[in-house]
Amino acid sequence: MPLSTILQQHKAFFKPVIHFDWLPNSYKWLDFSATNLDLQTKDFTTTTHFNDYVFNEMLAYAEIGIGGYDENRIIYRRSEHFNDAAEARSIHLGIDIWAKAETKIFAPLAGRVHSFGFNDNFGDYGPTIILEHELNSHVFYTLYGHLSLNSIENLQVDQPFLAGQEIARIGNFPINGDWPPHLHFQIIVDMQGKSGDYPGVCKPSESDFYLKNCPNPNLILGVG
Repeated sequence: MPLSTILQQHKAFFKPVIHFDWLPNSYKWLDFSATNLDLQTKDFTTTTHFNDYVFNEMLAYAEIGIGGYDENRIIYRRSEHFNDAAEARSIHLGIDIWAKAETKIFAPLAGRVHSFGFNDNFGDYGPTIILEHELNSHVFYTLYGHLSLNSIENLQVDQPFLAGQEIARIGNFPINGDWPPHLHFQIIVDMQGKSGDYPGVCKPSESDFYLKNCPNPNLILGVG
């Protein structure tokens, strides 16, 4: 049975990753693809400008921003971390929750710390936590990126977390990889031997594999 089916079967039991009412007018789906023509005129090489755009323009009438799974984004052009001479990485494999720094993050289901790290590149995850879970004998993982540095300071591999327990907080730039404050939340079927890190963005030519290995995080978030 595929993981997506198992997650659908358990969706009523998942705890909120971020405590929020999720009323229709209180959050907004954000578009960072080329279809958002407004992005063509913006210079996001300076994170302060990017932050102002997200929170003062895109979220002017909403408390939280959501979006991004399987979105072909142009905002990664701001960082060499995603660029490749042959083909740049642009397909987003998680869902972002754009919210204020220090917003609390909670485990949606019980698990243990698989690994964690400080991915300290411009445009990278910054502090990152990966939890390991098991449902119906299926082991899988959830990744939490762009955290505060305090979120990983006293963490230990194999440390258990209960469903609904606070695991981290959203970080601020530049510590969080130099992004406007948000959580990158991602589901991973197979970690492929990686530790403390896993691609959150892939090349379009590799999207079939990565989207299968990283199913839609909304199976757990249940937003919209």
